Amino acid sequence: MSLGVRWTLHGDGKTPAPGAVVRPDERLSWPRTFGLGAQHVVAMFGASFVAPVLMGLDPNLAIMMSGVATAIFLLATKGRVPSYLGCSLSFVGVAATIRASGGDSATVTGAVLVVGAALLLVGLAVQRFGARIIHAAMPPVVTGAVVMLIGFNLAPVTASTYWPQDQWTALAVMLFTGLAVVCLRGFLSRIAIFLGLVFGYVLSWVLDLVFGKIHSPAGGAEAVDHWRLDLSAVGQADWIGLPSFHAPAFEWSAILVALPVVIALVAENAGHVKAVGEMTGDPLDDKLGTAIAADGAASMLSTAVGGPPNTTYSENIGVMAATRVYSTAAYWAAACFALLFGLCPKFGAVVAAIPGGVLGGITVILYGMIGLLGAQIWLNGRVDLRNPLNLVPAAAGIIIGVGGVSLKITDNFELGGIALGTLVVITGYHVLRAFAPAHLKTQEPLLDSGTSAYDEDADGPKGPGSPESPESPESPESPEKS
Repeated sequence: MSLGVRWTLHGDGKTPAPGAVVRPDERLSWPRTFGLGAQHVVAMFGASFVAPVLMGLDPNLAIMMSGVATAIFLLATKGRVPSYLGCSLSFVGVAATIRASGGDSATVTGAVLVVGAALLLVGLAVQRFGARIIHAAMPPVVTGAVVMLIGFNLAPVTASTYWPQDQWTALAVMLFTGLAVVCLRGFLSRIAIFLGLVFGYVLSWVLDLVFGKIHSPAGGAEAVDHWRLDLSAVGQADWIGLPSFHAPAFEWSAILVALPVVIALVAENAGHVKAVGEMTGDPLDDKLGTAIAADGAASMLSTAVGGPPNTTYSENIGVMAATRVYSTAAYWAAACFALLFGLCPKFGAVVAAIPGGVLGGITVILYGMIGLLGAQIWLNGRVDLRNPLNLVPAAAGIIIGVGGVSLKITDNFELGGIALGTLVVITGYHVLRAFAPAHLKTQEPLLDSGTSAYDEDADGPKGPGSPESPESPESPESPEKS
């Protein structure tokens, strides 16, 4: 049985011909392949290192387990889906909510482990029944609203925790990162978040040299004198060593907060598989369920030892699009680099020393981008918010999620924030749809962006634009392709 770990040499192994692509089962020379692998690791630096720091987890363990997760994913998909797996920012709000309720790192990883198990089950279900189950349970109005409330629920974290630590550095980093995202081209635009972190790191060091300590909150409620960039832990860290492991702990309240992220992860995975299939010219319909299940299994393994969850990374799609090299050998090289970085505690200490003001400037953009991805799902799915069937559950769920509205069930259990908002969106939509008059249900739920080609029946795929599909390109009601 093929595991997708054999590659044929593309051409002479050097530069591909103009317009040519290096397919997943091909590779360039090994030095070039390892260079591309290193580039993939750098591409995911910005989010994959920031996410565990924001979640309060060990960045060394995060990067090491991202390498393990990538290897699991490549084996599960038998080398047909080139992808790097890193810590998803979708979980940052979950971690913040759990910690605000008194939970610790074990509680966070326990809750997320359950999310990984749920994602694994969804993947197996998609393998068995096809993407119709996604179509039925999570139309764009539901998915977009959930992604939006997850992102915007994070706003208080930036406003109350990171930004006050150094408001002027936060403002400068926000402006620099915004300019980098918009103005840079090619590969540099894909690592704009990472460049923003480097800029903020250096700026904080310069400000410490010029102005000395700053008087502001440093992760606590009271303002104290402290260095913007504290590198004391870096000097004490070893060059080689294992990261810190811990076992997960399970609490129902934390699990219910985390479970809604499954919806966002399914949408992310479906979009990734669709994009890779279009770029490589290899329809990956049969690998959608496998990819989702592999993400779930990898997340379960990572969180079982105290690491963060892992999911496919869109940053690496950008690297593939820029280089036109889709070789999975490069991703195996990236996984090896990640393992080596994870075994360097000094590297982790450098990441953990990112100043709070720098995180403030970065998270203003990152959290807003997560929330607005929900709006993009609405646009891609042509969700009509003039229709009260769509408007009412989405509006109620988003306000509950963003505002932190809670519902006390018993003295020891309550639903609130992300969990309650998601529950209101999903149940509200389906219950209202069951009782709504026929004229409000004329628009059938569409698949999420990136999954429109995966709705199959016995005769084969019938996505928008296929000859058999009622939503042909000539139809004015057909959704735009992503």
